[in-house]
Amino acid sequence: MWLLLLGLAAPLSLICWLVMILYSYVYNDVVPVSPMRWMISILAPVTIASWGLKRRSLDKSGAIAGLVVGFILTMSNLCFFSSLLTFFIMGSKVTKFKAEQKKKMEHDYKEGGQRNWVQVFCNGGMAAVFALQYMFHVGCREVVVDFSHHYSSSWLAVSVLGSLASSCGDTFSSELGAVFSQNNQPRLITTFNKVPRGTNGGVTLFGSVFSLLGGGLVGLAYYLTQIFLLRESFLGKGPPQWPLLIVGVLMGFLGSTIDSLLGATFQYSGFHKKRKCVVEHSGSDVEYISGMELLDNHSVNLLSSLISALIAPKVAFEIWRLSS
Repeated sequence: MWLLLLGLAAPLSLICWLVMILYSYVYNDVVPVSPMRWMISILAPVTIASWGLKRRSLDKSGAIAGLVVGFILTMSNLCFFSSLLTFFIMGSKVTKFKAEQKKKMEHDYKEGGQRNWVQVFCNGGMAAVFALQYMFHVGCREVVVDFSHHYSSSWLAVSVLGSLASSCGDTFSSELGAVFSQNNQPRLITTFNKVPRGTNGGVTLFGSVFSLLGGGLVGLAYYLTQIFLLRESFLGKGPPQWPLLIVGVLMGFLGSTIDSLLGATFQYSGFHKKRKCVVEHSGSDVEYISGMELLDNHSVNLLSSLISALIAPKVAFEIWRLSS
């Protein structure tokens, strides 16, 4: 499978590399892609996808989708790659945390937490879309976040960070919140009424706290990579970059909250009287709890990721404005 993934990544990366070289000739302000970055963009996603398959964090379709998303993020900005890597590794670990306990709590629990291509694109697809825009607008390089002098590149970079922090925060909230809040019944975010465990839009105090942690880890990964790659920018020659940490924390929480609001409103939740569990479709033996049969879990994840990506630059702009 490793050779198959490598065979898929090599032509994809070569095509993008040639396109970026041609693009750099048309727009002289775009820096052409270096061979070293090209090689990293091949090997890093292939290694991670292979590791995900081996650890059963991804199925085969998820590995191929992760290869595409990982390649785009790695090629465009290594800070994006480190953020994605943190989300993938930490998200996989919390998904498998207390697996036996979750199996008893969730009727549709999937062994190993394997993600397929739909889940990969719904959680990382929006980040890849904004990374592509960054790639063609800025080039394949790392740029200091500076809304005063580099507004467009900063806007796109923070959008990628916000999208990944949102997805990671929501993953932490749902996976860890369910374990540590097993003795406390969740409350529906729109009404704050107590609802059965597994209800879409159900929130807990532990889940909210863990969403801050998940987003913060992604922000920390971005910040540390920024320090390592752009050392000169941290010697008084540019704006402070520590607000990236705050953006990650806030977007982890906001992303989880947006996901819960969408789930409570547009995703159906009902209690199946015979199976004694929450289901997402109405029926004769199903007692209505909340929401509408309009979106499924994947659609909610995709929308919350997109909304978070659009909100993040505004949040970041205000944080930088207050810190200056």
